[in-house]
Formats: sequence, structure tokens, C-alpha cells
Amino acid sequence: MDSNQHRGPRVTGLGSLPRRVDLYEVGPRDGLQNELRTLPTRDKARLIEALIAAGEKRIEVTSFVHPKWIPQLSDAEELLRLVGRREGVTFSALVPNLKGLQRAKEAGLEEAAVFISASEAHSHKNINKSIAEAVDGARQTSEAALKAGMRVRGYLSTVWGCPYEGEVPVSRVVEISRALYADGIYQLSLGDTIGVGTPRQTETILSALLEHLPVEALALHLHDTRGTALANALVGLQMGVTTFDASIGGLGGCPYAPGAAGNLATEDIVYMLHGMGVETGINLDKLVEAGMVAQELIGRKLAGKFLQAALGEREKASRRARP
Repeated sequence: MDSNQHRGPRVTGLGSLPRRVDLYEVGPRDGLQNELRTLPTRDKARLIEALIAAGEKRIEVTSFVHPKWIPQLSDAEELLRLVGRREGVTFSALVPNLKGLQRAKEAGLEEAAVFISASEAHSHKNINKSIAEAVDGARQTSEAALKAGMRVRGYLSTVWGCPYEGEVPVSRVVEISRALYADGIYQLSLGDTIGVGTPRQTETILSALLEHLPVEALALHLHDTRGTALANALVGLQMGVTTFDASIGGLGGCPYAPGAAGNLATEDIVYMLHGMGVETGINLDKLVEAGMVAQELIGRKLAGKFLQAALGEREKASRRARP
């Protein structure tokens, strides 16, 4: 067996680490939906092409939320037509309800993502529904998507804390997670929406969930508001998590979570994983190229630390090479 494909644990001084990890790229959706400027569809497609060229295989490209709520992603159908289908690459999109699912099916989407909040206040702010109503809606959407032959992923936001309620009980996180998993989602992405999580808290949350769900059904979606995203990712890695959501250049945030910084930058976690001997299938140099594309399209410097370090080194090399 090719060792690069083996997911079994490898014992190190950090404990048992997976041999390979999947990165789930959320920049084209979770990143761009928070930008004030709406990119032309062809520019979004260009960014997605750069991510694929870097070796990314799981990319959330857009959202089928009503355009009134997220106008930045109102071109979902056009974008999917433009990027087409790619062998070995899974495109997914956020699907809020049955109407959005119908649009997604007609656009040929293979994977849908439903979303819930672990906080009542955030749920009302985000989708104007209680948690119970949101779970019921996600169940209906999941069932319909599965019947249509689509895979379904779930997002659970504000797991580490809520901008309106503060601490979120772990027992509530477990209850919602069990319900979503029972409804047929193949993976649940746990969101530190406002970036308040610490490593010990991450350990506590995962320990509680792993009593009820298999580790392969869990992913981490971490924001770096307080600089702890990589530390929390490392805890998840040590506990057997092998899927991490990340965003090129650290794009993203949350429109209903005041002060939330961008997502964990894809380049930052890939650099860390490769440095520990964990395979991702991603070419880091080409990922920097994708980060350059993102930065050019957004029109400002992005937050990804590895990206900025790499660009700085390239600029120094370029200056040295000048006559």
C-alpha cells in the first residue's frame, strides 16, 4: 500500500497522528460571502481553477441561499456551469431549504451542506429560526437531498461560543450533532464561528462528541480571531480528526458574528501538516499561487501568515535578482 494513502495513526512525540488529512476549501463560499465587493463570476471561476491546480479536491464553491440575503453569491447556477465537473474533485454548496435544494439539483450539484447553530440567539439572527425549527428544516433538506442521490454535509456553528449568548453548553452541541448525524449527513463540521476556542476546550468538546459519533464523521471549521485556530486544529489532529475546513488566504468571517476574523488559512494548516509529515495531496507552492490570485481579486492583503511570508520571500528574491 502507498504510505501516502494510509490513514492509520503514526506515533510521534505529539501522540498518534493521521498519515493523511483532507482539507475542505471554503474560501469561494464562506470567504467571498463576507466581502463587500461582489466578484464577477469569471473571477470566482479563476480562483477555483487555481485551487484545483494546487491539488484541492473538496471545494465549497457557492451557496443557494436566496440572493437577497447573500447577493455576493447570487450567481450560483452560472458559476457551476462555468467550472463544470472535474474528475476527482467534489464541488459542494450551502443549501438552506427545499427551494435552495431544487436549485442545487437543477444545477447538477453532487454534495449539499445544511447548517445549524448551537446557539438560539445566533440561530435567530442568522436564519430567523429557533434551533428546533432549524434542525427540522435541515432534516427535511437532508432527506430530500439523499433521495436525489446527493451526499449531505452539515455545519454546526457557534460550538465554542456565541457572540450573543457567550458559552454554549457542550450537552446541547452533542444533542444537535446526534440528531444531524441520525438524519444521514456523512460529516459534521464543527464551527468556532467567532474564534474563541482554546485547546483544552477543543479537547472537551471532541471528547464528548466521540462518545456518540465516529471520528471520521467530524470536521473542524476554525476561525482565527484570537490566534488559536492552528492550536485547536492540532488538538483535533491528535484526537484523530482528519478533515479540516480552511479558506485560501484566511478569507472569511461571519456576517452575524460581530468581530469574527477570517477562517483558518489553507496555506497555514497545510504548512503545519507537511512540517509534521502529514500528507494532504496539496502542492504548497501552487497554493501560494492560488493565494496570490485571491489577493489580486479581492484587492487587498490577506491575513494568511504563510502566504504573506512566502510573498515577502519572493519579493526579496526578486529584488536580489534585479541588475
